[in-house]
Amino acid sequence: QVQLVESGGGLVQAGGSLRLSCAASGSTSNIKIIGWFRQAPENQRALVATINDDVPNYADSVKGRFAISRDNAKNTVYLEMNSLKPEDTAVYFCRARRGFAYYWGQGTQVTVSS
Repeated sequence: QVQLVESGGGLVQAGGSLRLSCAASGSTSNIKIIGWFRQAPENQRALVATINDDVPNYADSVKGRFAISRDNAKNTVYLEMNSLKPEDTAVYFCRARRGFAYYWGQGTQVTVSS
């Protein structure tokens, strides 16, 4: 069994920054953390950023403000979020894949006040 643990969320003012971390633990053989998604109240879960073979991909709404990176030695993926806006408020989830199986973390709340 693999566990994904997100951390780094919190309350920040508009224009501020946060750094999210997603760490995989447990049975991590062949596990690959593939990206970050977010879900605001009454909205569907949506892609924020993915990283594949160190090539990042971003939702248009976060391009130029967010940066995803990976530390393979720590089996951890980060999401650096800058110039945060109130519309970035959501629960942020990381997602991992092993073969055809996908896993979600429990999420971390990000709240941006105006």
